[in-house]
Amino acid sequence: MAALKTQPNTGSVATFFTSIKDPVRRKECRAVARIMQKATGTKPTMWGSSVVGFGSYDYKYDSGTKGTWFLTGFSPRKQNLTLYLMAGAKRFPDLAAKLGKHTTGVSCVYIKRLDDVDLNVLARIVKASVQETKRSHPQSRR
Repeated sequence: MAALKTQPNTGSVATFFTSIKDPVRRKECRAVARIMQKATGTKPTMWGSSVVGFGSYDYKYDSGTKGTWFLTGFSPRKQNLTLYLMAGAKRFPDLAAKLGKHTTGVSCVYIKRLDDVDLNVLARIVKASVQETKRSHPQSRR
């Protein structure tokens, strides 16, 4: 099996933020980074060229596939600010219902503008996802 393209690297998160052309999106990324850093107790790391990740854990599927992934992270995509919550927001329906305007995938929350959501609820969802991921992957590295 091919290795994942998205790997942690030594890229500068600060330089990545500076490269975001839209000043509103740049400000939103910094706000999300603060939320995720507080939830994980770790500093941000670049994963690939456009994902900012926090912490990491090792996983192994029943198929034998294994690897390392971040506990939580985000990427400023063209259409949305994409938040990666490994436990998934759907796992916390009461909080998700209070979040505000967003859509979800399996492990993603898509937000057009951060002003559309309640930041306190977002912080609670991120924290809950990180805690659940740590519980289900005890070998997490924070």
